[in-house]
Amino acid sequence: MDKVKLGLALLLLIAGIAGFYYLRDSAMVIRVVVVLLGIVLAVAVAWFTDPGRRFHAFARESSEETKKVVWPNRKETTQTTGIVFAFVVAMALFLWMVDAGLLVAVKYLMGQEG
Repeated sequence: MDKVKLGLALLLLIAGIAGFYYLRDSAMVIRVVVVLLGIVLAVAVAWFTDPGRRFHAFARESSEETKKVVWPNRKETTQTTGIVFAFVVAMALFLWMVDAGLLVAVKYLMGQEG
């Protein structure tokens, strides 16, 4: 039965998107409302399936886990950003020097010293 409900949810979603294009001569507000209605109806139907309930439980648990994360403060964020920026500049200079060195080596090997 869940497969039938999920198929119906998919059809409702497709119908909402198709309605957007079918109503191309209508006002944009109406077209957007049709898409949103298709999405809401699809979610409502999918909600009552076993995969839908499992997804909702997973999303709720994920939300609870993000509350446990210790986010960096402003000072830590600034320091980390500075370190990343310095590393990017150092790598850019290193790669530029390698590129310039290889250019000189290739010119030397090709006999185009100059």
